[in-house]
Amino acid sequence: MATIDTEARRTVLETYDAVATKIRDYLSRNFLFSDQGFTYEEDASFLELGIIDSFGFMELLHWVEHEFGISVADDELIPDNFDSVRKLSSFILDKQSGST
Repeated sequence: MATIDTEARRTVLETYDAVATKIRDYLSRNFLFSDQGFTYEEDASFLELGIIDSFGFMELLHWVEHEFGISVADDELIPDNFDSVRKLSSFILDKQSGST
């Protein structure tokens, strides 16, 4: 039984890493205009650090919906879902799994 739990946990972590990597790559290319990658922490606030502004937020929203095949409701457009790599990755995974 522990093997199944370990396997499931590994799959979730790999999925989180894949989503977070796509987000970091997208942000560094489209907002930071950097070949150095996303150099901020996973919990760094996109808005507080000026990584994106309100127009950038809409661009990010469009990309998220298209890239990950999810629809985001108006009431889900809050900083708790979109304001860091960690928050956005978790939100995307929750939407894909049907948790939200």
